[in-house]
Amino acid sequence: MGIFDLFKKKPQTAPKPLYYDIVCPYCFSKFMPEAVVFRAAHHREDDENYALQEDEKLNKYRERFGLDTVYDMEAVLNPQDIPEEHHIYSDHVLIGLNDRYGVVTRSRLCPNCHNELPVTAGKVPSNIISIIGASQVGKSVYMTSLIHTLQHMTADHFDAACMPLNAEISRKFRTMYEEPLFERGDLLASTQKEKMQEPFIFQFVFKDESKPPLTLVFFDVAGEGMVDQDYLGLHGQHIKNSAGILFMVDPLQIRSIREKIRIKYGDTSDNWVPQYDEPRDVVLTMFGDFIAYEAKNKTDIPTAVVLTKSDMLHSLKDEDGEYIKSNSNIFNNVVHRKYLDVAEFENIDGEIRRFIEKVDRPFKGTMDVYFSNTAYFAVSALGSNPVDQKLQGVVSPVRVDEPFIWLLYKLNYIEGREER
Repeated sequence: MGIFDLFKKKPQTAPKPLYYDIVCPYCFSKFMPEAVVFRAAHHREDDENYALQEDEKLNKYRERFGLDTVYDMEAVLNPQDIPEEHHIYSDHVLIGLNDRYGVVTRSRLCPNCHNELPVTAGKVPSNIISIIGASQVGKSVYMTSLIHTLQHMTADHFDAACMPLNAEISRKFRTMYEEPLFERGDLLASTQKEKMQEPFIFQFVFKDESKPPLTLVFFDVAGEGMVDQDYLGLHGQHIKNSAGILFMVDPLQIRSIREKIRIKYGDTSDNWVPQYDEPRDVVLTMFGDFIAYEAKNKTDIPTAVVLTKSDMLHSLKDEDGEYIKSNSNIFNNVVHRKYLDVAEFENIDGEIRRFIEKVDRPFKGTMDVYFSNTAYFAVSALGSNPVDQKLQGVVSPVRVDEPFIWLLYKLNYIEGREER
């Protein structure tokens, strides 16, 4: 084997298009760049088209997430109402308007929800990563642990920075998620079905300007919604228009090992095993929502199947390795730098594939039928099992960023290398 065989690179991509379709990181609708509208940069009392007014589309979006109604907004300008010579382009993408009063606006809005779009929208792919999974699998805790890890460790390892899209998102994430978990050791309450959480939007921005930023949209859908067809219909767009999926699976969802874990932890209370939706039920619901309309009834969206709460699997390990070997890779944290360590990835992917096939063959078979691009991981967002909703030590995440790094690899942001 030659030295060049040691490097596994992604295939050459197609030539860069003049522009990219935009996926709104707020409402997840997809549209061409020329479909955007603009927020006027000023208002006038003598022109009703430029007067302060209520934005019905924006307020409809805000009402959906329980946010206050906003009154007296600057007008929304449609590019079709302004002569072409007053349109401002950059790299073939409409980025601004010079309005009838000679005032320039570069505040581009989604035509469907009227939230402001990222400045790079249309110039780079709108790569959105979604976290999905049934109720009780720990999506909120994983989201918090992942973003914390990306900001404080992973970004530096890949010459990048992970930043919230705006100050409001930064404040909400810090006060509602990061501080309770990492500073006070409090577990996060489960997202309620009635309470829709506005998306948390972050950007993974590389110092190498030739690499476009990756937009991370974590839409904390209540788990119950993932098996409720009507509810999923409201939020299915964010899955359909995602570039990558993190599919969370809790070991306690898996019937064949649930009782073994329960016995290990010596818990006999009725609330130890809530009403879990089995992983296959979530897949089947997704299939009915959008996969059935894909070519060959299959989706090629890169999907990382993430087995959560891996610290619980200590109760299943033994020398014989019926479920988990005593020297399993699952419990060893791994740090990827500059590239995806392919050997480490293939080890964990193979181990978890075999484990899932043994303990939940119907789920594994369903994934094989409906998803053409999958990988399997095991993570512990906390590093230990909490007692009475309180952590027993500091939060020590294990392998939480590995599924995200694999998605970076699949989306051609980084290389994969196999160390010998």
